[in-house]
Amino acid sequence: MEENIILKISTRIKEIRRERNTTVQELADRASVSKGLISQIENNRTVPSLMVLIAIISALDVDLNQFFKDISASSQLSPVLIKRKNEYESFEKEQALGFLYQRIFTKTFKNSTVDIVLLELEPNASRPMVVTEAFEYKYILSGKVDYIFEDQTYSLSDGDSMLFDGRLPHTPKNTTDQKAIMLIIYFFEQNGNSSTK
Repeated sequence: MEENIILKISTRIKEIRRERNTTVQELADRASVSKGLISQIENNRTVPSLMVLIAIISALDVDLNQFFKDISASSQLSPVLIKRKNEYESFEKEQALGFLYQRIFTKTFKNSTVDIVLLELEPNASRPMVVTEAFEYKYILSGKVDYIFEDQTYSLSDGDSMLFDGRLPHTPKNTTDQKAIMLIIYFFEQNGNSSTK
């Protein structure tokens, strides 16, 4: 098992791109991939194939050894992993107002990666519709959330949950005056297919 490898790679890409004042579009052009794919990789919404990853690292003009220098699998062999609340890592995804993400765990198993996240959704939080190259499980811990898809909206309350293919454009909306909190589990499959469109 490898812990946080996918997260570390996407974070490193975003950090280097920002350090070099390179836009997402410029990086996409240099790597011969779409701007949307770069955004999805940086926001942990897809796992790049090896060839796409190498193209992106090359486009960042970084030596492969240097890029992977501090990225390694956890050597911890314990079958039980514990992470305390104060160890959760806050992070941002695409430009979203009122979305507070906290990563609990990311684990890679054989051909898949599981990313477990808490999302606090402020009243009237907003972001554009997104797609994720993963199945998404949502469990409402507190509050009420409307989950909006292109042709349907589902209202969820405390204790409700849903599972869907993240490739469907979607976004949550908190239309109440109270913060909503949800547990999200992303199930990524690594099949080696590379989409550059």
